[in-house]
Amino acid sequence: MATLVLGALGTLVGGPFGGAIGALVGRQLDSTILGSPRREGPRLKELSVTTSSYGQPIARHYGRVRAPGTVIWATDLRENKETSGGGKGQPKTTSYSYSMSFAVALSSRPIDGVGRIWADGNLLRGAAGDLKTGGTLRVHTGYADQDADPLLSAALGPQCPAHRGCAYIVFEDLQLADFGNRIPTLGFEVFAGAGSALVGQLVEDLGSVTANAPLPQLAGFSQDGGSLAQIMALVDRLQPLAVGYDAGTTRVTLAADDATALPLLPEAARWDDGDFGRENGHTRARRPLEGSALAALRYYDPARDYQPGLQRTEVSTGSGRGETLEFPGVFAAADARNLLHAAAAREAIRQDTLAWRMAELDPAIAPGSLVRAPGFTGDWLVAGWEWREAGIELQLIRRLALGAGTVPGDPGSGWLPSDRLPQPSRLRMFEVPWDGYGSSIAAQAFAAVGAPAGPWSGAALYALRDGTLVPLGVAAADRAVGGVLNAPLGTSLALRFEPRATLALQLDSEDTELANAPPEALASGANRLLVGGEIVQFAQAEPQGGGAWLLHGLLRGRGGTESAAQRGHAAGTPATLLDERLVSIPAEQQALASNGDFAALGLADETPVTAATENRGASRRPPSPCHPRAVTAGDGALVLGWTRRARGGWSWLDDVEQPLVEQDEAYEIGVGPIAAPIRRFTASVPSLAIAAALHAELVAQAPASAIWVRQCGSFAKSEALWLATLPDTL
Repeated sequence: MATLVLGALGTLVGGPFGGAIGALVGRQLDSTILGSPRREGPRLKELSVTTSSYGQPIARHYGRVRAPGTVIWATDLRENKETSGGGKGQPKTTSYSYSMSFAVALSSRPIDGVGRIWADGNLLRGAAGDLKTGGTLRVHTGYADQDADPLLSAALGPQCPAHRGCAYIVFEDLQLADFGNRIPTLGFEVFAGAGSALVGQLVEDLGSVTANAPLPQLAGFSQDGGSLAQIMALVDRLQPLAVGYDAGTTRVTLAADDATALPLLPEAARWDDGDFGRENGHTRARRPLEGSALAALRYYDPARDYQPGLQRTEVSTGSGRGETLEFPGVFAAADARNLLHAAAAREAIRQDTLAWRMAELDPAIAPGSLVRAPGFTGDWLVAGWEWREAGIELQLIRRLALGAGTVPGDPGSGWLPSDRLPQPSRLRMFEVPWDGYGSSIAAQAFAAVGAPAGPWSGAALYALRDGTLVPLGVAAADRAVGGVLNAPLGTSLALRFEPRATLALQLDSEDTELANAPPEALASGANRLLVGGEIVQFAQAEPQGGGAWLLHGLLRGRGGTESAAQRGHAAGTPATLLDERLVSIPAEQQALASNGDFAALGLADETPVTAATENRGASRRPPSPCHPRAVTAGDGALVLGWTRRARGGWSWLDDVEQPLVEQDEAYEIGVGPIAAPIRRFTASVPSLAIAAALHAELVAQAPASAIWVRQCGSFAKSEALWLATLPDTL
């Protein structure tokens, strides 16, 4: 058998690798004349996932590939407790999540780095290096100077190996909430040199072997089984290799598809030993294609996130269905199909064989070289030789000059996980008027944590105390609906529904949707928007595209914020939807913050996002009185009156007095500027009578001055209500 003879010869001239190369060349002749026996080598697998089996081989990777890895170390689950909710009358929710630290071996040879990481089919790490869930990772490339990982060293002590020669990755406190609180099935995009240099990298540790056989179409290759000879034979089937030996060095090159000035074989020598069946010194044979003819190629397709792809050839495979070659390499679809087309064409033409006898050895005619044969057309590849007592017998196979690949290929379509960058958090802190739920004493402060459109996995909240982050143990898991005014919002008396009024709003996230609300829903408090310090309700929401909305039908100054409505708002004023997505900040956590400053920190936030609390004191400030009245009595006395309002009592109840809420009912009435009144009065009932003499004195002292009233609450005073204006003269 040519394989055995050439394998033995190769071992003599090139050592063990020479034997492998000899077997490779001999295989070409065997497959041509006798057919290919089935051999197990490196195999292409379906999309593999991370395992942790004892004795599982760790693959060697070349170029750019997707590797499943093997878990080599792990900690127990770590429980984490977070509190969310509690806003706008909603109960607080305590959720439990789990994290784990573990190490995954990736390659038994050094690598350059790691790109994307898949977890349960979704991206855990994007192409930009962004981790899409909580935790940290460290990549150890496996070179000889590699140090032990600090986490493994802390856990294992002095027995911790550095794993030199083995590339691995360590996840520290990886959050498992997105994966059912378990280690997900992982896949890693590994970079390890250039895949086109596979042949050279395979023989780089063999001192007497050199290789110059670039494979430009090959982007990556994974070796998790099979001998070196089997890998070379697999490569040779797609891209023929030529082997030479000179001055003690075995050289592996690409077998040329065409050549010029090919050497011409001498006339065939004749001797009678019966091997050829003829005595003319040569014999030609044509073997019909069988079921082993190459018909399809399975490979890893980078356009499909390295999932297996399949290409078929149009070259005839004879009467059989043909063989599917499983090649654990990474190809573009067009490159895979062109390689397959060329390989199938070569196998078809290789069925034409020629045995030729030579009287003496010619060093220029060796296995792997191209020659011409007298009396026969075409080029012939010397697939092997055999020394005989009377001379040399060459085994030749027909060669076909193939041009550049022009066969189109398509990777097909399929679902691929999106790789959108995590979005930075946006934080707004504010107080709102007390809504009547819970304690009337505690300040009602909320955090609105949102983000632009895109992946966002929430953010942890902190209080800022003297420049230090103090954890609140609270996380914002739901994206709050917020934005800014696209145009100024004018002033309003906030007395009635304004059906023609509009509000132009630009939301932070383009994916957010706003809904309409019928009158009944508005009366129940639907569609409340905090614009600056004013609460506005809207009836209709019209999308404008790109996150812009036009809101129609407004109720202004809700919750006692009519003074803010009377001032109006400039473009760019922040606006936040008041709903269950807000995070309530209890009084004890508010006390942790210096000057009401808080911070949020999410996965995409390089630094904490800070915000000062807006509208401080709004929840404990009583609303201003309403329905002002001023009457001048017949004797010249001025009788003032107003109607009291109470915090949390936003529903007007017929024939029912609003609960006071404050500790005492008290009012401050002033004449002139609010900050520095000319005369100040107090009252414990919603009325005041100014005697005629005092009235005349005030007119003389401050003609045309305003008279106003403020309710004095337990913690603050309300905005002033105008009652009357003093005349110029009496």
